Amino acid sequence: MRSKREPCVQVKTRAQLAKMHEAGQVVASALRAAADAVAPGVTTADLDAIASAQIAAAGAAPSFLGYHGFPATICTCINEEIVHGIPSASRVIREGDVVSIDCGASVDGWHADAALTVGLPGVSAELATLIADCERALWRGLAAARPGARLSDISHAVERSVRAAGEYGIVEDYVGHGIGSEMHMDPPVPNHGRPGRGPVLAEGMALAIEPLLVLGSPSTRLLDDGWTVVSEDGGWSAHFEHTVAITADGPWVLTALTGPPAGVLVPAGIVGAPAMHPQAAG
Repeated sequence: MRSKREPCVQVKTRAQLAKMHEAGQVVASALRAAADAVAPGVTTADLDAIASAQIAAAGAAPSFLGYHGFPATICTCINEEIVHGIPSASRVIREGDVVSIDCGASVDGWHADAALTVGLPGVSAELATLIADCERALWRGLAAARPGARLSDISHAVERSVRAAGEYGIVEDYVGHGIGSEMHMDPPVPNHGRPGRGPVLAEGMALAIEPLLVLGSPSTRLLDDGWTVVSEDGGWSAHFEHTVAITADGPWVLTALTGPPAGVLVPAGIVGAPAMHPQAAG
């Protein structure tokens, strides 16, 4: 019989979280450099080389390279690809594509992980809205990462934001996770569910929260490369992720260079984020 005990969640010291913040800033810079290079004619291998150079220049180590045999520094996904895509010199980005980039790095053995999605010129209005709604759902989840809350409060906040925004598929096969001295740790962090369940969040915990949304069915399929996950029905997807630490001062988003982008409103108390009028919480 499976035990119903709650998963053990690693608690970090402030000094260890500071190392994760160092790693998070490296990840943020590498992601921004790769995202800025996304353009028609660029290959996903080009993006991998850019991120790799950024991480090396910072003296950090890539978390993904060699992880269970993964052959690259970042994961890159285009259109119907959802997660874990392998960068390739033959995978050329085209006008109107949707490109997601996922990156992890470590400093002195402490990890951070983040992802973003970019819509190229010519992307449809429906897809541009999907991207914005996915990022908004991430920040709503981050806002729920507070001491005393339950883990599923994060999941519920993500789902509530998604359901209020549109008829999207929320991918259930791949979820967020604990993070710290390893890249993937307990607990898993789903992007849907009822509030008030799971471990109680405590100061010093850190989580990688990552909504994965698709236009259409959330069912997935693994390609023959053993890594790339695509939507079963070919619906295009968006993916955003941040690593957040739970602190007495509020959620500390370790992988953010700034607060949320313009138009993505979250409650006050997220470190680095602007205050939001309570009535806008939605």
